[in-house]
Amino acid sequence: MDEILSIKNLTKTFDDFVVLDHINMDVKKGEVVVIVGPSGCGKSTFLRCINAFEKIDDGSVLLSGESINPSKGKQNKTREKVGMVFQSYELFPHKTVLQNMILAPMKVKKVKKKDAEKEALVLLERVGLLSKKDSYPHQLSGGQKQRVAIVRALMMNPEVLLLDEITAALDPEMVREVLDVVINLAKEGRTMVIVTHEMLFAKAVADRMIFIDGGRIVEEGDPVSFFENPQTERLKKFLNSFTY
Repeated sequence: MDEILSIKNLTKTFDDFVVLDHINMDVKKGEVVVIVGPSGCGKSTFLRCINAFEKIDDGSVLLSGESINPSKGKQNKTREKVGMVFQSYELFPHKTVLQNMILAPMKVKKVKKKDAEKEALVLLERVGLLSKKDSYPHQLSGGQKQRVAIVRALMMNPEVLLLDEITAALDPEMVREVLDVVINLAKEGRTMVIVTHEMLFAKAVADRMIFIDGGRIVEEGDPVSFFENPQTERLKKFLNSFTY
Protein backbone atom coordinates (compact mmCIF):
# COMPACT_ATOMS: atom_id res chain seq x y z
CA MET A 1 0.00 0.00 0.00
CA ASP A 2 1.16 3.52 -0.78
CA GLU A 3 1.34 6.27 1.82
CA ILE A 4 -1.51 8.73 1.35
CA LEU A 5 -1.01 10.86 4.46
CA SER A 6 2.34 11.86 5.90
CA ILE A 7 2.86 13.91 9.07
CA LYS A 8 6.39 15.18 9.70
CA ASN A 9 7.51 16.77 12.99
CA LEU A 10 4.08 18.30 13.56
CA THR A 11 4.17 20.77 16.43
CA LYS A 12 1.27 22.78 17.83
CA THR A 13 1.28 25.16 20.79
CA PHE A 14 -1.38 27.22 22.52
CA ASP A 15 0.38 30.18 24.15
CA ASP A 16 3.32 28.53 25.94
CA PHE A 17 1.71 25.10 26.20
CA VAL A 18 2.98 22.47 23.75
CA VAL A 19 -0.04 20.39 22.69
CA LEU A 20 1.68 18.37 19.97
CA ASP A 21 5.42 17.83 20.17
CA HIS A 22 7.08 16.79 16.89
CA ILE A 23 4.57 14.13 15.87
CA ASN A 24 5.60 11.84 13.00
CA MET A 25 3.09 9.47 11.40
CA ASP A 26 2.38 7.97 7.99
CA VAL A 27 -0.92 6.47 6.90
CA LYS A 28 -1.17 4.08 3.97
CA LYS A 29 -4.04 4.00 1.54
CA GLY A 30 -6.79 1.78 2.90
CA GLU A 31 -5.30 1.71 6.40
CA VAL A 32 -7.31 2.33 9.57
CA VAL A 33 -5.23 4.03 12.26
CA VAL A 34 -6.81 4.38 15.70
CA ILE A 35 -5.45 6.92 18.17
CA VAL A 36 -6.05 6.59 21.89
CA GLY A 37 -4.77 8.42 24.93
CA PRO A 38 -5.83 10.27 28.07
CA SER A 39 -8.03 13.37 27.93
CA GLY A 40 -6.09 16.49 27.01
CA CYS A 41 -3.20 14.65 25.38
CA GLY A 42 -3.71 16.34 21.99
CA LYS A 43 -5.67 13.69 20.05
CA SER A 44 -8.46 15.95 18.77
CA THR A 45 -6.06 18.82 18.08
CA PHE A 46 -4.01 16.41 15.99
CA LEU A 47 -7.01 15.62 13.77
CA ARG A 48 -7.83 19.33 13.45
CA CYS A 49 -4.28 20.01 12.29
CA ILE A 50 -4.53 17.28 9.66
CA ASN A 51 -7.73 18.81 8.31
CA ALA A 52 -6.37 22.39 8.43
CA PHE A 53 -8.83 23.50 11.09
CA GLU A 54 -5.81 24.42 13.20
CA LYS A 55 -2.70 26.17 11.97
CA ILE A 56 0.42 24.20 12.82
CA ASP A 57 3.46 25.91 14.31
CA ASP A 58 6.10 23.62 12.85
CA GLY A 59 6.38 20.55 10.68
CA SER A 60 4.20 19.53 7.75
CA VAL A 61 1.13 17.53 6.77
CA LEU A 62 1.23 16.00 3.30
CA LEU A 63 -1.76 14.50 1.52
CA SER A 64 -0.73 12.48 -1.54
CA GLY A 65 2.55 14.41 -1.44
CA GLU A 66 0.92 17.85 -1.38
CA SER A 67 1.29 20.13 1.64
CA ILE A 68 -1.76 21.00 3.72
CA ASN A 69 -1.40 24.52 5.08
CA PRO A 70 -4.40 26.52 6.35
CA SER A 71 -2.45 29.78 6.04
CA LYS A 72 -2.31 29.50 2.25
CA GLY A 73 -6.02 29.70 1.57
CA LYS A 74 -6.36 26.06 0.55
CA GLN A 75 -8.71 24.93 3.31
CA ASN A 76 -11.63 24.14 1.02
CA LYS A 77 -9.47 22.09 -1.34
CA THR A 78 -8.08 20.21 1.64
CA ARG A 79 -11.51 19.50 3.06
CA GLU A 80 -12.66 18.11 -0.26
CA LYS A 81 -10.05 15.40 0.21
CA VAL A 82 -10.01 15.02 4.00
CA GLY A 83 -13.43 14.47 5.55
CA MET A 84 -14.01 14.94 9.26
CA VAL A 85 -16.77 13.79 11.59
CA PHE A 86 -17.11 15.41 15.01
CA GLN A 87 -18.64 14.10 18.23
CA SER A 88 -21.14 16.98 18.17
CA TYR A 89 -22.52 16.08 14.70
CA GLU A 90 -22.33 19.67 13.33
CA LEU A 91 -25.56 19.29 11.34
CA PHE A 92 -27.47 22.39 10.25
CA PRO A 93 -30.60 22.38 12.45
CA HIS A 94 -32.76 24.28 9.94
CA LYS A 95 -32.08 21.85 7.09
CA THR A 96 -33.42 18.36 6.52
CA VAL A 97 -31.16 15.31 6.48
CA LEU A 98 -31.10 15.33 2.68
CA GLN A 99 -30.40 19.07 2.55
CA ASN A 100 -27.54 18.66 5.01
CA MET A 101 -25.99 16.00 2.83
CA ILE A 102 -26.15 17.74 -0.54
CA LEU A 103 -25.06 21.21 0.58
CA ALA A 104 -21.26 20.76 0.49
CA PRO A 105 -21.08 18.78 -2.79
CA MET A 106 -23.23 21.43 -4.52
CA LYS A 107 -21.39 24.45 -3.11
CA VAL A 108 -17.80 23.21 -3.02
CA LYS A 109 -17.66 20.67 -5.85
CA LYS A 110 -20.45 22.21 -7.97
CA VAL A 111 -22.32 18.91 -8.21
CA LYS A 112 -25.79 19.21 -9.74
CA LYS A 113 -28.60 18.94 -7.20
CA LYS A 114 -30.14 15.92 -8.95
CA ASP A 115 -26.84 14.03 -8.89
CA ALA A 116 -26.10 14.98 -5.28
CA GLU A 117 -29.53 13.82 -4.15
CA LYS A 118 -29.15 10.52 -5.99
CA GLU A 119 -25.86 9.76 -4.22
CA ALA A 120 -27.24 10.93 -0.86
CA LEU A 121 -30.20 8.57 -1.09
CA VAL A 122 -27.90 5.62 -1.83
CA LEU A 123 -25.75 6.42 1.21
CA LEU A 124 -28.75 6.93 3.48
CA GLU A 125 -30.15 3.56 2.45
CA ARG A 126 -26.81 1.92 3.25
CA VAL A 127 -26.92 3.17 6.85
CA GLY A 128 -30.63 2.47 7.31
CA LEU A 129 -31.80 6.08 7.29
CA LEU A 130 -33.53 6.49 3.95
CA SER A 131 -36.86 6.99 5.71
CA LYS A 132 -35.37 9.95 7.59
CA LYS A 133 -34.32 11.93 4.51
CA ASP A 134 -36.94 14.65 5.10
CA SER A 135 -36.50 14.77 8.89
CA TYR A 136 -34.74 17.58 10.72
CA PRO A 137 -31.83 16.93 13.11
CA HIS A 138 -33.99 17.57 16.21
CA GLN A 139 -36.23 14.70 15.12
CA LEU A 140 -33.34 12.20 15.15
CA SER A 141 -31.70 10.21 17.92
CA GLY A 142 -28.04 10.80 18.68
CA GLY A 143 -27.03 7.65 16.86
CA GLN A 144 -29.04 8.66 13.80
CA LYS A 145 -27.48 12.12 13.77
CA GLN A 146 -24.00 10.64 13.87
CA ARG A 147 -24.75 8.23 11.05
CA VAL A 148 -25.98 11.18 9.00
CA ALA A 149 -22.78 13.09 9.85
CA ILE A 150 -20.67 10.15 8.65
CA VAL A 151 -22.43 9.74 5.32
CA ARG A 152 -22.47 13.52 4.85
CA ALA A 153 -18.66 13.41 5.02
CA LEU A 154 -18.66 10.56 2.49
CA MET A 155 -20.62 12.75 0.06
CA MET A 156 -17.37 14.60 -0.67
CA ASN A 157 -15.65 11.32 -1.61
CA PRO A 158 -12.71 12.05 0.69
CA GLU A 159 -9.34 10.36 0.32
CA VAL A 160 -9.01 10.22 4.10
CA LEU A 161 -11.76 10.21 6.72
CA LEU A 162 -11.07 11.59 10.22
CA LEU A 163 -13.37 10.51 13.06
CA ASP A 164 -13.10 12.41 16.33
CA GLU A 165 -14.67 10.64 19.33
CA ILE A 166 -17.83 10.06 17.32
CA THR A 167 -19.49 7.99 20.06
CA ALA A 168 -18.58 10.24 23.00
CA ALA A 169 -21.94 12.04 23.08
CA LEU A 170 -24.06 8.92 22.58
CA ASP A 171 -26.00 6.79 25.02
CA PRO A 172 -24.51 3.27 25.27
CA GLU A 173 -27.34 1.64 23.31
CA MET A 174 -26.72 4.00 20.37
CA VAL A 175 -22.99 3.35 20.14
CA ARG A 176 -23.30 0.01 18.37
CA GLU A 177 -25.26 1.35 15.38
CA VAL A 178 -22.61 4.00 14.72
CA LEU A 179 -19.66 1.67 15.16
CA ASP A 180 -21.19 -0.83 12.75
CA VAL A 181 -21.16 1.86 10.05
CA VAL A 182 -17.47 2.56 10.66
CA ILE A 183 -16.57 -1.14 10.68
CA ASN A 184 -18.29 -1.54 7.31
CA LEU A 185 -16.32 1.42 5.93
CA ALA A 186 -13.11 -0.25 7.10
CA LYS A 187 -14.11 -3.44 5.30
CA GLU A 188 -14.60 -1.38 2.12
CA GLY A 189 -10.99 -0.20 2.34
CA ARG A 190 -11.61 3.37 3.46
CA THR A 191 -8.56 5.21 4.75
CA MET A 192 -9.42 6.42 8.25
CA VAL A 193 -7.77 8.03 11.24
CA ILE A 194 -9.94 7.52 14.30
CA VAL A 195 -9.75 9.02 17.77
CA THR A 196 -11.81 6.98 20.23
CA HIS A 197 -12.16 5.91 23.85
CA GLU A 198 -14.03 2.73 22.84
CA MET A 199 -11.32 0.10 23.27
CA LEU A 200 -13.33 -2.87 21.98
CA PHE A 201 -14.18 -0.89 18.86
CA ALA A 202 -10.54 0.14 18.43
CA LYS A 203 -9.40 -3.46 18.71
CA ALA A 204 -11.97 -4.59 16.13
CA VAL A 205 -11.42 -1.93 13.47
CA ALA A 206 -7.75 -0.87 13.66
CA ASP A 207 -4.94 -1.94 11.40
CA ARG A 208 -2.61 0.04 13.64
CA MET A 209 -2.94 1.50 17.12
CA ILE A 210 -1.23 4.69 18.32
CA PHE A 211 -1.02 5.84 21.94
CA ILE A 212 -0.47 9.56 22.46
CA ASP A 213 0.39 11.09 25.82
CA GLY A 214 1.77 14.51 26.59
CA GLY A 215 1.60 15.52 22.95
CA ARG A 216 3.88 12.70 21.82
CA ILE A 217 3.48 9.23 20.33
CA VAL A 218 4.47 6.95 23.19
CA GLU A 219 3.79 3.60 21.56
CA GLU A 220 2.27 2.11 18.42
CA GLY A 221 1.71 -1.31 16.94
CA ASP A 222 -0.79 -3.78 15.57
CA PRO A 223 -3.92 -4.24 17.73
CA VAL A 224 -2.92 -7.66 19.10
CA SER A 225 0.51 -6.64 20.37
CA PHE A 226 -0.74 -3.21 21.45
CA PHE A 227 -3.44 -4.59 23.73
CA GLU A 228 -1.90 -7.90 24.78
CA ASN A 229 1.77 -7.00 25.05
CA PRO A 230 2.25 -3.24 25.64
CA GLN A 231 5.92 -2.25 25.78
CA THR A 232 5.77 0.88 27.93
CA GLU A 233 4.64 1.27 31.51
CA ARG A 234 2.60 4.31 30.51
CA LEU A 235 0.52 2.32 28.02
CA LYS A 236 0.10 -0.54 30.50
CA LYS A 237 -1.26 1.88 33.08
CA PHE A 238 -3.60 3.48 30.54
CA LEU A 239 -5.01 0.16 29.34
CA ASN A 240 -5.49 -1.07 32.90
CA SER A 241 -8.04 1.68 33.40
CA PHE A 242 -10.36 0.05 30.84
CA THR A 243 -12.40 -3.12 30.78
CA TYR A 244 -12.37 -4.70 27.33
